[in-house]
Amino acid sequence: MLTHINDKGYAKMVDISGKDDTTRKAIATCKIYMNKETIQRIKFGGIKKGDVLSVAQVAGIMGAKNTPINIPMCHQINLVGCDLEFNIDEEKNYIQVFATTKSVGKTGVEMEALSSVSIAALTIYDMCKAIDKSMVISEIKLIEKTGGKSGDYRIDE
Repeated sequence: MLTHINDKGYAKMVDISGKDDTTRKAIATCKIYMNKETIQRIKFGGIKKGDVLSVAQVAGIMGAKNTPINIPMCHQINLVGCDLEFNIDEEKNYIQVFATTKSVGKTGVEMEALSSVSIAALTIYDMCKAIDKSMVISEIKLIEKTGGKSGDYRIDE
């Protein structure tokens, strides 16, 4: 049975009112590949629009907070925490973005974590596109989730 389809075959938001509140956490990641020069300019403050990773940090938090606005069937949740981390790999020419989201509620925070890394990477792209239009955002994925009826999950890599 499809949970997001009503008896007439139309999309619906699932009713979660009967579920118990639990503590939930999700971690997601993505990579944004770019030219070596772009990485160096990000590291040493050579981007005219400003401190790329600081702006991407704030954008990622905003992305998590705005998830139900952008994803039609997502519920408004009590997001109690969101943090991002950026790892620069100068040998493979990418920045890996990680987001950790937390809530106490009736539904998970996976979509918030995935939205967070996506918006952070898009912000990096936006701030650097004047010097590097060849950037590629890829490997957006959930790494881990805890809490809820379906139990815990961790990707095997």
